[in-house]
Amino acid sequence: MDRLELQKLRDLPIEGVAERLGLRVSRHKCLCPFHDDHHASMSFKVSKNMFRCFVCGASGNNISLVEKVLGKNFLDACHWLANEYNIILEWKPQEVTPPLLHREGSGVGLFDASRYERYFERPWLIEEARRFLFEERRLDPRVVRWCRLTSWRDKQGVPWLQIPYYNQEGKLIGVQNRRLSSKGSKVQEVQGLPRFRFPQGSQCSIYNLPVLNLLRPGDELYITEGCSDCWAMLSAGHKAIAIPSATLLKPKDVELLSTLPSSEGAGVGYSFHMYPDNDTPGERLFLQLKEVLPSLVHHQLPQGCKDYSEYYVKRIEP
Repeated sequence: MDRLELQKLRDLPIEGVAERLGLRVSRHKCLCPFHDDHHASMSFKVSKNMFRCFVCGASGNNISLVEKVLGKNFLDACHWLANEYNIILEWKPQEVTPPLLHREGSGVGLFDASRYERYFERPWLIEEARRFLFEERRLDPRVVRWCRLTSWRDKQGVPWLQIPYYNQEGKLIGVQNRRLSSKGSKVQEVQGLPRFRFPQGSQCSIYNLPVLNLLRPGDELYITEGCSDCWAMLSAGHKAIAIPSATLLKPKDVELLSTLPSSEGAGVGYSFHMYPDNDTPGERLFLQLKEVLPSLVHHQLPQGCKDYSEYYVKRIEP
C-alpha cells in the first residue's frame, strides 16, 4: 500500500465510516463507543475528517476510528476500509497468491484480456457461489448467465466469485474477484485476506455496460452502487448499470454518462433512476450523479434496508 492509496483511505468521509461501524451520527455528533455515554459526547469535524470525544479524550481520523471500534491494528483497519468502500489496494499476501491475480510479467499496469476470457466462456459455479448467488441473494439464474459470473478456489481452498467487466462493445476490460464464505470451514480466515481482489491493470469502472445496447427510447435505466445491487436490480426486471462504489466515480465514467440521452430533453432518450445506499456515501454518490444526469430520480429505500440488494431479498421472501 503506497502513500496515495493511504491518502485515499484517509479521505473517506469520517461520518460515513462511523455509520458503517454502526454509530448513529446526528448533527455531527454521536454516542461515544469507548465509554458509557448517554449524551452524544463524540463530535466529528468534517472539514478535517477527525473525531474527538470531549469526555474520555478519544480522538483521531477515520482509520484510527476503525482501529478503536473494531479492535484492529492499523493494517487490518486499512483493509477493512478498502473492503467496505471497494477501494483497490496493492495488497501482497505472504502465503496465498491466487493463480489469476499475478502481476502481468512484461507489461506492468496493462490488463491482458486474452489471459482471462476463457474463464467466462463456460462459467462454472462451485457450491459456495451457488449458495451466495441463489440462496443468499436470491438472484434470477438468467441474470447470472447474462453477467457471466464464474467461480474458483485458490491453492488454500478459499472460494472466490469471479466477476467480468465488459465495455459497451463487449470487450473484457477488467476482472473483480470477490471472496466467498465457506460453510463449516475457516479457510477464508487467512490473515489479511481481503474481500475483493483485482488483476493488475483491470479497468473496473462502470459495470454491465453491454446493457446500454438493449435500451430503447423511453426505457428506464437504473444506476446502482456495486455489482450486487446491479444483479438484484436486473433480477427485479430492470435494466441497470453500476458504479463500483461511492468513491470510484472516475472522470471517464462521468464523460460516458453525460453522453446518455435523457427523455426529459428531446423525448427520445431514457429516464434515469437510483436507490442510493442508506448512508452518507450513498447519498453523496447520488448528488454527484445528479450533476451529470439532472433528470436522475431519487428512490428512497425503506427504513432498515441498507442497500437495494437487501431490499430486493426482503421483497421476494415468502
